[in-house]
Amino acid sequence: MKKVLFVSVLSLVSFLVELNVFGQGYLKTDGQKIVNEKGENVLLRGIGLGGWMLQEPYMLQLSKVAGTQTEIKTKITELIGPENTEKFYSAYRKNMITKRDIDSLKKWGFNSIRLPMHYNLFTYPIETEPVKGKDTWLTEGFALTDSLLKWCKQNKIYLILDLHAAPGGQGNDRPIADVDITKPQLWESDLNIKKTIALWKKLAARYANEEWIGGYDLINETNYKMDGNVPLQKLFFALTDGIRKVDKKHIIFIEGNQFANDFNGLVPPWDDNMAYSFHKYWNPTTQETIQKYINLREENEVPLWMGESGENNNEWYKGAVTLLESNNIGWAWWTIKKIGSTSGLMNVARPKGYQTIIDYWAGKGPKPTESEALAILMQLADNMKLENCNINYDVLKALFEK
Repeated sequence: MKKVLFVSVLSLVSFLVELNVFGQGYLKTDGQKIVNEKGENVLLRGIGLGGWMLQEPYMLQLSKVAGTQTEIKTKITELIGPENTEKFYSAYRKNMITKRDIDSLKKWGFNSIRLPMHYNLFTYPIETEPVKGKDTWLTEGFALTDSLLKWCKQNKIYLILDLHAAPGGQGNDRPIADVDITKPQLWESDLNIKKTIALWKKLAARYANEEWIGGYDLINETNYKMDGNVPLQKLFFALTDGIRKVDKKHIIFIEGNQFANDFNGLVPPWDDNMAYSFHKYWNPTTQETIQKYINLREENEVPLWMGESGENNNEWYKGAVTLLESNNIGWAWWTIKKIGSTSGLMNVARPKGYQTIIDYWAGKGPKPTESEALAILMQLADNMKLENCNINYDVLKALFEK
């Protein structure tokens, strides 16, 4: 009896210790810092789940034969038919990110995840809405996000939602946002604007009471010519207003125009729980390269987050992380898995026969049979599992070794 009581007391003590260590509550802004509910400074060390909800062709070594995810899917459908295409994409998404991935990220040192979302997993494009102007909600995107959040909560990892492909697409770099140039872009359509606002309000209402949601990264890497960024500012105001009607707890992350780096017209801050997010690619790891963002932080008493960087070498990674952290700036690296990757976190093996598909699409080879193509693509989906990937431990070392 005493032994049972002793074990129960130990369990209670362990539970209370865990609450004390991990019960940090919602992230929020406090002047120039991001803090937890205890007021402790939180330095986000994150990874972006690029390629999961939105395939950029280069991650699958398809840049020479497809410009966007839509073009990839169209080509796959022509090869194996609509039913098999859905079978492939279902397996691909199921395998690419699993609980094992999130458990491993926690073990390796990450405390946050940035989720690049494609709107078409949550709602229809405006052109295919059953009733024009209405918003039909789809289940897959929400189900995937719910599962990911569950795994994040179990690991005490913050999940930051990132609208990577907004309705219509938010820029002229087509692969990033799966832009179809034959249809109105985000900035050219009131219906696309309306749908974007409705989607963020829907997401915020769903996750308003989830403390392991780290915040909302409203629009990824707008790259569109705007006079004074007025349309972007106007949309951010509307998105903030919609979100705050249902969620007053979570941080709103604001990216500038021109791939997140032009904040003209986006100051001063208009919300008391807001942070600015810039991206850093292919420039030196010196103080001068981020000083304008430091100035932005100091002048506006608002935190910074470096929401995306990578695609470089390990020496650069180490220098960039050292630079950012010495300035109390959290980061999210890009990206988790790619075919043939030495610069990303994990390398996905090319399935046998993959080149025959690429050659056919490039007009350099015969068309594979439906059964051959399906087998190759299903092997690709299987190769996405963590246990089938090669983990680039040198990348982890560069990111975390001090």
